[in-house]
Amino acid sequence: MTTSDAISTGTLVTMAAIAVVLLIQYLKLQDIWQLIVDCKSKMRWAQIQETENKELRSALRAEKAHVEQLKRKLDLLQALIPAS
Repeated sequence: MTTSDAISTGTLVTMAAIAVVLLIQYLKLQDIWQLIVDCKSKMRWAQIQETENKELRSALRAEKAHVEQLKRKLDLLQALIPAS
């Protein structure tokens, strides 16, 4: 084996090692990218649920206020009815 052949073989082995390292890095980045996409999706759903919860709490407050108003009206009406 000549010096030129040894250098060529060494270069080929080095390039193969670099290719393997790049492949490993690509696979790691792919996993990280998938994790980011999943987090974004979960965050979106969390925001949707938070908005729904706010709307439901608001509706519940309105409903409670309506019930209180009806109770007051009932009390007034019962006060108007003479006791038998």
